[in-house]
Amino acid sequence: MPDPTLLARLRQAVDANFDAEIGFLQELVRFPSLRGQEAPLQDWMARQMAQRGYSVDRFTMAESPLADHAKASPMVDVDPAGSVQVVATHRAKDPTGRSLILQGHIDVVPEGPHEMWTYPPYSATIRDGWMYGRGAHDMKSGVACMVWALEALRSAGLEPAADVHVQTVTEEESTGNGALSTLARGYRAEACLIPEPTGHTLTRAHTGAVWFRIRVRGVPVHVMHAQTGSNAILSALHLIQALQVHTKALNQAAKDHPVFGVIPDPIKFNPGIIRGGDWASSTPAWCDVDCRIGLLPGTEVSEAMAGVERCIAEARAGDAFLANNQPEITWHGFKADGFVLPEGSDAEKVLASVHGQVFDEEMPERRSTAVNDTRFYGLYYDMPALCYGPSGEGAHAFDERTNLESIRQTTLAIAAFVADWCGVREIQKKA
Repeated sequence: MPDPTLLARLRQAVDANFDAEIGFLQELVRFPSLRGQEAPLQDWMARQMAQRGYSVDRFTMAESPLADHAKASPMVDVDPAGSVQVVATHRAKDPTGRSLILQGHIDVVPEGPHEMWTYPPYSATIRDGWMYGRGAHDMKSGVACMVWALEALRSAGLEPAADVHVQTVTEEESTGNGALSTLARGYRAEACLIPEPTGHTLTRAHTGAVWFRIRVRGVPVHVMHAQTGSNAILSALHLIQALQVHTKALNQAAKDHPVFGVIPDPIKFNPGIIRGGDWASSTPAWCDVDCRIGLLPGTEVSEAMAGVERCIAEARAGDAFLANNQPEITWHGFKADGFVLPEGSDAEKVLASVHGQVFDEEMPERRSTAVNDTRFYGLYYDMPALCYGPSGEGAHAFDERTNLESIRQTTLAIAAFVADWCGVREIQKKA
C-alpha cells in the first residue's frame, strides 16, 4: 500500500497533468480507429511513447506468429498486415519490483448514422464534465489513464523499479488477436492490468463469444410468382428465430452456473448485420446474417459452435426451401473462451488496497456478459489479469461518453497501483 505521503505526491502530479491528459484523450478520440483503420492512431501512439523515452516496438499482426496458436480467432474481413500493435517498454535498471503489463485497445466499433449523435462522433466534444465520442468510453479513456498514470510518476520524480510494458492493441472488438499477438511475440509480466471502463469495479468474470455468418442462397423470381421461388431473407429470419429459442434454452441451463447463475440471461445472442436481396420486386436469392452468441466459462468454444450447428440443422426441417438447401455457416471472428479471475492474487490485493485509498470504499466487482482481453493472460499464460477502469456511458451506442472526473481518479489509482506493485525509485537527475 502506498503511504499517504506518496499518494498525496501522486495526486498532485495527476492534477497538474490533468489538462494535458484530457487533451491527449481528445486526440485519441479524433482518430476514427475502426477495424482495419487503426494504423494512423497507432503510428501517433508510437511517436508519443518514443518521445517520452520508452523503447517502442511497432509491429503488425502478420509479423506475429499467430497462425499456429490454438486460441487465435479467424480474421476473415481484415488484412492482418494492416493491423498495427504498439508496445512501449520502460526497462528498469537492476529491477527490484514486480513487472507489469498495462494494456488497452484502441479499435472502435462503427459509429452509425452521424445525424443520430448529439455531437459529431469523432469531435471529442466536452460538455458538463463529460467527453463525447466514439471510443471515448470504450476504451480510449482507459488508455489515457494508463499512459498518464506513468506520467504522474515521472512528474513526481519517480520511475517504476520493474519493467512495465504499455500496450495498445487492435481487434479487441472482433477477435482479441491483438492482445494475443503481443503474447505470441514474447511479452510477459508478473501481472496485467487492462483499464476497460468498468466504473471502478474489478471484473471477476466474463462470458465468452463466438461470431458466425449464416449464408442462405435461393431462387429469385418475379414477386408476382413468389410462390414458385424462394425468399432467402425469410428463410434467414426463420433461422434467427430458431437461434433465439436455442439461446433461451441455454439461459435456462445457465441458472445452475456457479458464477453466472445469479445473472439474468447471461448468454446473449445478437443478429448484428443483415444483407440480402437485389430488387424490391424480386424474391431475394441471397441473405447473409452476421451473428454473435455468448458462452459461459467452462463451456468449450467447440461445444458452443456445435450447438449453433445443431440448432440450424434442426430448424431447416421447418422451412420448405431450407429443408433441401443447406445454409452455409462461416466462423469469422471471436472464438473466445469465458474467464473467471481466481480470487486472492497479490495483484488483486494491491489493487483493492489502492482502490480503498483513492475511493474510500471496498473495491466492488462485476460479472460481465461481454468479452475482454483478460482471458488471454489469465487462462493461457498464468498471469493475474485485472480488468479495472474508469466510468462512462454508451459503449457501442450513440452519444458514447466518458466521465472526466472518473478519469482523474482512475489515473491516480493506476499510478498508485504501479507504485506499489512495481516499486518506485527517485529519478536520478543527470549531472
